[in-house]
Amino acid sequence: MVKRTEQTGTHRTASCRGFTMVEVLVAVIVLSVGLLGLAGLQAASLRNNQQSYMRSQSILLVNDIAERMRANLPGVQSGAYNQSAGAAPMPNINCSNTTGCSSAELASNDLAEWTTDVGNTLPAGEAFICLDSTPDDGTGAGNPQCDGAGPLYAIKLWWDDTRSGNTTRFATSFQP
Repeated sequence: MVKRTEQTGTHRTASCRGFTMVEVLVAVIVLSVGLLGLAGLQAASLRNNQQSYMRSQSILLVNDIAERMRANLPGVQSGAYNQSAGAAPMPNINCSNTTGCSSAELASNDLAEWTTDVGNTLPAGEAFICLDSTPDDGTGAGNPQCDGAGPLYAIKLWWDDTRSGNTTRFATSFQP
């Protein structure tokens, strides 16, 4: 025997019930977990985008000094760009006007401008240029670990990629 219920007037039958509070709670929890996952995905995307931007900036900075060195071959040949062998780079006002400067002064000016650009562009940015047969070493401009061997110049950059104190290194070598 089957018991039937019918809807009459304002009475509802057992088969036409609405959502229960448990169902609503489960739906809210599922939605919340999904939104938290989306927020985490957005945060990771922003972090990776920033790291990519810093790497792009480092490549532009390396290309900048490489082109400066290629434009001043007498300075390169005299070793004026080898920071392991010389004094600290100094800006030279004569290199910015029509009176000109020597190739060594131009190299010093190039290095001074470039290291300033590195510090202004990359967070906690440091840079070092030297003759080095093993460019993929060094822990910073204070310890670049240049061996002075070979004809290749190593351009080494370090910066704090995540702003947590962990440095990221980008190094390349080239022969002007």
